[in-house]
Amino acid sequence: MAEPARRASDDAATRSDVLLPRWARLLLGILAGVVIALGMAPYDLWYLSLAGIVATFVLFTMSPGPLRAVGTGWATGFGYFGFALGWIVEPFQVDAATTGWMAPFGLIGLAGGLALFWALAFWGAAYAPRARLCALVLAWSAAELARTYVFTGFPWALLAYLWLPTPAIQWSAVVGPLGLSIATLAFCGLVAGSLRKGKAKPALAALAVFAGLMAGGYSLTPPEQSLADRPIVRLVQPNAAQHEKWDPAKVPIFFNRQVAFTEAPAQQGKANPSLIVWPETSLPGLLHRANDALAIISDAAGPASVVIGVQRGDAGRYYNSMAVLDGQGRLSHVYDKHHLVPFGEYMPASGFFKRLNIAGLAARAEGGYTPGPGPTLLDLGELGHALPLICYEAVFPQDVYRAPGRADFLLQITNDAWFGNWSGPYQHLAQARIRAIEQGLPMLRSANTGVSAVIDGAGRVLASLPLGQAGYLDAELPPPMRVTVYSRYGDFPALVLLCIASLVLIRIAGRKSD
Repeated sequence: MAEPARRASDDAATRSDVLLPRWARLLLGILAGVVIALGMAPYDLWYLSLAGIVATFVLFTMSPGPLRAVGTGWATGFGYFGFALGWIVEPFQVDAATTGWMAPFGLIGLAGGLALFWALAFWGAAYAPRARLCALVLAWSAAELARTYVFTGFPWALLAYLWLPTPAIQWSAVVGPLGLSIATLAFCGLVAGSLRKGKAKPALAALAVFAGLMAGGYSLTPPEQSLADRPIVRLVQPNAAQHEKWDPAKVPIFFNRQVAFTEAPAQQGKANPSLIVWPETSLPGLLHRANDALAIISDAAGPASVVIGVQRGDAGRYYNSMAVLDGQGRLSHVYDKHHLVPFGEYMPASGFFKRLNIAGLAARAEGGYTPGPGPTLLDLGELGHALPLICYEAVFPQDVYRAPGRADFLLQITNDAWFGNWSGPYQHLAQARIRAIEQGLPMLRSANTGVSAVIDGAGRVLASLPLGQAGYLDAELPPPMRVTVYSRYGDFPALVLLCIASLVLIRIAGRKSD
């Protein structure tokens, strides 16, 4: 009986392949990937993103055999990452005469490389003939986990982030982005199963998952906090375009602009700020040569502490750093960025690329930056302890929960001028909001060209400066919220769930095959 059933299944698969030629399936996969990417900022069309994922599950069922499944998975990933990460061409255009030719190779290489994670997931799921949709849920979730950690990780635009405009994003505080990705894919897989089989049970299960995500997220959303008597912080946004940032004629303009914002009177009748935050690499020159500039900043800030983004050198090594001036003008803390951007702040296989005369785009020092020792906490007196994050570091959930203790707030400085004026700065802001939700902590975010923002522990933007606008912002520093499950255990619970579900699937598939 098994042989005729297997032949019938093969015949059905062959008919599906005839109805949907390979070129059409690949083209539809790319289109589905683009639709999924519409769930990311600044579009935030989460419902279209879910529809794109459901369409991808259906395409997978119409991709008989592992090789065809690989093609579907890669095409979908290529469309998704190619559209979601389209901003990646912007850094190459800063010095277009030198690096502009790399832009299409950078985008195609990044999108095609990340798509391999999805292709591998689809390939593995194709080997579960009796439970393919369930297998794809687990394999696709594992692929999202893998790209978070493998090769230093790149968890930009994780599927779970499509929920940011909805209450469901609050589940990040419990299960993190991995757990929320599993739930997202389970919902879409159930919808696809109900469409393919025309059965009520998968549809009802999908409805239950969706209701749980939304209603549970609503119940998990913390209420707004009272900000009465909270200390005032000032975020400085100089809006220095990247192609002008290091121009000797423009450097004094941007520096003086930040000094003017620092010494400006308090906004809207608020108290004077206790902390002033400048963005990443906002101080020209190296830290050990910046005594005169630091004195000017200290005079402008008065009794307030100032956080400054600066580069520093030490024994022939260079660091992308955050320096803190206390109310007496003393250098009280220096933090060195530890999670550097590959091909931006350092070059993997640097010897090979040096022979090709290709250097990191953002590295100001030959050979790139040196990574710092890792996450740390900064004691900022009455404001509490801050967990410093420089630009790219806010993309990594694991970098935040690896801190040596619980902070009172997250402190991000960044230079999003590299990302242009399209989707990149908004996606970076979205990920900062999700880090705040995961930890139940507020975030102060000072960005060179925007978006600078004060974010509470529920991910709400309480105050912000628009993209592409110079200015400063005074706002109350929100207090920390609840200690979240994710801040205690990270991805471990979701990883255990993924492993258990995979073992159960293997067991069930084995019984059905017998």
